[in-house]
Amino acid sequence: MTTTLVTGAAGFTGRWMIDTLQRQGHRVVAAVRSANTATAAEQTLTADLNDPQAVQTLVEEAAPDYVIHLAALAFVGHDDPAAFYRVNVLGTENLLNALAALETKPQRVLIASSANVYGDTDQPLIDEQQPPAPVNHYACSKLAMEHIARTFRTRLPLIIARPFNYTGPGQDTRFLIPKIVDHFARGCQEIELGNTHVSRDFSDVRDVVSAYLGLLEAPWQPEHSGEIVNVCSGIATPLNDIITHMNQLAGYEIAVKVNPAFVRANEIKSLRGSSERLKARLGHPRTLTPLANTLRDMYRAQREN
Repeated sequence: MTTTLVTGAAGFTGRWMIDTLQRQGHRVVAAVRSANTATAAEQTLTADLNDPQAVQTLVEEAAPDYVIHLAALAFVGHDDPAAFYRVNVLGTENLLNALAALETKPQRVLIASSANVYGDTDQPLIDEQQPPAPVNHYACSKLAMEHIARTFRTRLPLIIARPFNYTGPGQDTRFLIPKIVDHFARGCQEIELGNTHVSRDFSDVRDVVSAYLGLLEAPWQPEHSGEIVNVCSGIATPLNDIITHMNQLAGYEIAVKVNPAFVRANEIKSLRGSSERLKARLGHPRTLTPLANTLRDMYRAQREN
């Protein structure tokens, strides 16, 4: 049986990743930071990514065939900029050092970065050749993480995934779409948002984790190591369209108020990714979940909760 180590396993993406892996017959080892954290994995191990010895002990015990590194500080509005670099850059380096030191190395290591590294661009479609231009500490830390990770490409079979925005049932309401859905699920008559005239390439989390697994299992050539692959839908959806759809789904119209405190001066206006490289690596067409279905599932789940 294939053993797959998932870091950040207790997070939003991690929980869906574990479910997908198990349904495909993987034995999952979950890496979490707190010993009190429960997961659905066959084995759960604890380590702080900023403790190199603890990380080394963890990977030796896990002895993984595959690694999916999801652990990260991901909320762009986090109030401690230095934390982005401690977790996203140095924590990743500690993990890769530990994996590279194993006598039997993993067959594949997937590092989850972010399409936020592209920043604001006037390109209508963003492929992996687009020069990065990050505009916040989260994105800068992810780009730095990519550079550190690629120094291991001759020692480990690395894939660097750049997911565009994604969402789904169970995502924290600090994030934009879950916040919107939560307001409708609670019957709120108004919502405060920041920049509303933005468009994003949204995917369903279930499609993203399926793509991650597909990249791990795809045919491999040594020259692929360290390659960057966009994970996206290829469709840019305006935020106002999501509000309109939720109005229809919930059966009433919410009042949107722009809160200046939520408006970012360096907000990225539009992000739409090219998935051509992803399709080429997977070797088969992808079946994507319509955003309307994702919003419906999120609304139902939030209502039940």
